[in-house]
Amino acid sequence: MGRPEHMTLKWGTLKGWRFTHEATIAAAQRYAEFGMSAGAATQNDTPDQKQALCDLIDAVDGEIVNDWSGEAMTKDEAKRYVLDYGKPRVASPLSREGREGE
Repeated sequence: MGRPEHMTLKWGTLKGWRFTHEATIAAAQRYAEFGMSAGAATQNDTPDQKQALCDLIDAVDGEIVNDWSGEAMTKDEAKRYVLDYGKPRVASPLSREGREGE
């Protein structure tokens, strides 16, 4: 039996991978057709690229890891990370930024 597939995400995009299944390789090729930077830190995915990456996340048959924390992510967590990365965060009413008059 071959080594299992895996994917590593960082900076809201694909950082590392091992894909062995035809469906995953095809999804990776669709993502790569948009073009990829030499490193994850310089990659700036468009909405179409993010959708292709989400499709790749759905296709991967193995572990998906957040490179910052080293923690495994579910497919839904991974897609949320990709889609939300770079969006401004809204201050919580309980956070210091959300309280007026202090």
